[in-house]
Amino acid sequence: MELGTILQTSTLISAVLVILLILLQQRGASLGAGFGASGELYTTRRGLDKSLFNATIIFTIIFIVSILGLLLIPS
Repeated sequence: MELGTILQTSTLISAVLVILLILLQQRGASLGAGFGASGELYTTRRGLDKSLFNATIIFTIIFIVSILGLLLIPS
């Protein structure tokens, strides 16, 4: 397998995973929460919420690095 193919595959997989992980994260359910007025105090992330948050960061970094790799590799 070529490096370009590996980077394209990792870009596609990480993009789909980032979208799914962002959609799985749960914030305030009210309409006001979309505008920043969630009505609750600052809370720390725990359990599954923290794991989803960390996985989102990791797959976003993989996505960005794979895109930069595709840009820097001559075609």
